[in-house]
Amino acid sequence: MRFYVLTLFTEMIEQGLSHSVIGRGIEKGLLSVEAVDIRNFTEDKHRRVDDYGYGGGAGMIMQAQPVYDAYMSVKNRVKDGARLIYMSPQGAVFNQKKAEELSKAEDIIILCGHYEGIDQRVIDELEPEEISIGDFVLTGGELGAMVLIDAVSRLVPGVLNKEESFEDESFSDGLLEYPQYTRPYEFMGRCVPDVLLSGHHENVEKWRQRQKIINTFNKRPELLKRAELSEEERQLIEELKNNQHGGFYK
Repeated sequence: MRFYVLTLFTEMIEQGLSHSVIGRGIEKGLLSVEAVDIRNFTEDKHRRVDDYGYGGGAGMIMQAQPVYDAYMSVKNRVKDGARLIYMSPQGAVFNQKKAEELSKAEDIIILCGHYEGIDQRVIDELEPEEISIGDFVLTGGELGAMVLIDAVSRLVPGVLNKEESFEDESFSDGLLEYPQYTRPYEFMGRCVPDVLLSGHHENVEKWRQRQKIINTFNKRPELLKRAELSEEERQLIEELKNNQHGGFYK
């Protein structure tokens, strides 16, 4: 999978994605991340890529021409069907389902805005898919682009050390993950649940699934409306509702 990030801050992308899982994926040849400097495509001798907005208002606007030419420099090198994404607070909020969809693409081009945004005419011309990482404002799109690349990359076969390591993570089935424990057995009077020491894999899986339901009910109950649940799991949710006294359940 190949990512191309159109940005004013190439070092931010290159340094931020050169470590951990993404860095190993790049070393294995399963991923590539190229930061494309939009400033290299400006026609201004001072490498300026922004100007004051028509109609007044605070802040500067990124000009259409450098953005368009930066995009075309990548488009001319990739296969047809490359996904173009614009990191924008006006876009649909990114989630695991979108990450899974994007993980099947070969080439993803990500446009990062800055200042007060990008001249709308180039957005209308390129018609990118607009994606947000949440209902808040960042200085630029680079952090959002790195979040998207990380979430998508870990779903590419071979990037993670174990194929199953993402299957039981939060949101993989619409639910939050179950609690995790490691040594020592006791910490500050709290012990590891005995079922995890039993060696009975079926019971362990049942316990984990139950904990996923309880965790989601306690922390993100709105997710349960969209999750695919068995009849037994629905009954558990009803029990939790009937015994609700304002606290967390275990």
